[in-house]
Amino acid sequence: MPAPREDLAALYNNISRIILGKREAVLFAIACLLARGHLLIEDVPGVGKTMLARALARSINGQFRRVQCTPDLLPSDITGVSVYNQKSSEFEFVAGPVFTHILLADEVNRATPRTQSSLLECMAENQVTVEGQTRRLDSLFMVLATQNPVEFHGTFPLPEAQLDRFFMRIRMGYPEASEEIAILRAQNRRHPIEDIKPALNRDRILALQDRVAEVAVHDSVAEYIIALVRATRSHSDVELGASPRGSLALMKAAQAMALLSGREFVTPQLVKQVAAPVLSHRLILRQTTALAGKRGDDVIREVLQMVPTPAAEDAAA
Repeated sequence: MPAPREDLAALYNNISRIILGKREAVLFAIACLLARGHLLIEDVPGVGKTMLARALARSINGQFRRVQCTPDLLPSDITGVSVYNQKSSEFEFVAGPVFTHILLADEVNRATPRTQSSLLECMAENQVTVEGQTRRLDSLFMVLATQNPVEFHGTFPLPEAQLDRFFMRIRMGYPEASEEIAILRAQNRRHPIEDIKPALNRDRILALQDRVAEVAVHDSVAEYIIALVRATRSHSDVELGASPRGSLALMKAAQAMALLSGREFVTPQLVKQVAAPVLSHRLILRQTTALAGKRGDDVIREVLQMVPTPAAEDAAA
């Protein structure tokens, strides 16, 4: 069986054929999958958010379902509903799109709070309760949600409780000029997503997810993670800092990135690399700070400068 690094390199290369020039976004999406987390992609339209979800699903040979969130979308449109069967004279459950491997909740902030909340149990407990009956989701279940941060008409901002359920929040960003030219050439006749082949299968991904927990986290690195999270709680620009769920997510994300890079232990640099996408959306900034245009990412950068970094030798000990 190939080493984890070889498998994950194949997965990364497969997705990068579709998502050109977005190395960090692809890495974070794979890390999120390995850590059994959910991903929020926040950016303007047309930069590849949906395509990243499709490329990830195809690369792991997984089932892919898409929900276009709108104000009239109902919770049952996501989770499923019982329908009366006249032939059997019984109600039968019709599974919603949440029963899949990769679920894309496109423009999730256009759905009403009631519909948004239907994803909470799915994301936190990997199950759905409909009409008093609980049904398990697939072990590989992952939500990728997108939202446009610059559009507010007809939207419903995600509450803090739901934001906290997302393992990471990333932004794609505009491509460089050379990358945009490559995109034009790649899609001149047909989209390359149509020709993408699976790089890994479901069972291999599940095995790699189990390997993430085996990546060593030295006490000095664990203490560094805790120090970073606690620093967000006492920062002058923060009303409410990251919770212990943020600490756990930061550790798991660093473990996943270590597996991606072929390391057997987590280094402080890996913790720094994933700190912003893991923690920034978990902060509630003071109103004056937000009005001044400061974002959670800016606070995390300041925290990383404030908290002393342990020596790399300590992490490997």
